[in-house]
Amino acid sequence: MLQKIALELKNHSPFTAFGALTGIVIMILFQRLPEESAFRIFYLLHPFHVFLSALVTAAMYERHECARLSGKCLRGECNLWKLVLIGYAGSVGIATISDSVIPYLGEILLDMPNRGMHIGFIEKWWLVNPLAVAGIAFAYFKPVTKFPHAAHVLLSTWASLFHVLMAAGGALGGWSYLVVFIFLFLAVWVPCCVSDIVFPLLFVKKTSGMG
Repeated sequence: MLQKIALELKNHSPFTAFGALTGIVIMILFQRLPEESAFRIFYLLHPFHVFLSALVTAAMYERHECARLSGKCLRGECNLWKLVLIGYAGSVGIATISDSVIPYLGEILLDMPNRGMHIGFIEKWWLVNPLAVAGIAFAYFKPVTKFPHAAHVLLSTWASLFHVLMAAGGALGGWSYLVVFIFLFLAVWVPCCVSDIVFPLLFVKKTSGMG
């Protein structure tokens, strides 16, 4: 499992770095964005990040754990409640770390004036939690993983970025962009790989034929 984690992190690092670079470009373009506007954009990106994360996490578990017929999972072979719990914990829990907790640590390091941790599934519970359930439901009926994972990485990067923009209170110094890049990279690289790939596979039975 440790070797698989290391391989997945290595394979995902170039695309994650690209995503972090797009975040820095967006940050430069929107460096004077009002805090309220950044807040609204964060709560557009973060819930959709949770949706895609729930979809991929649940789909990854289902594709490996469920029985297959002609390359497709047989719906109903998986324990539905287990699928829901894995999809919810792997999306809401890890997306919160990625979009809120890690960016907040960067905000503390840079001593940003408006820093604060925005926990979506509590602060906007009526929005974030239903989208997590919707992602799990979508995975139950159509367990796809490839495109949603790529979109998940970009959404996570941009959600983390707008969490930082809420706290920044204006333009940053030159070296601060390097710090933000590092935190954007870390906020996506480890949590997203863990959420989409490693976490669901921890619950797959060895007898399910997983390679």
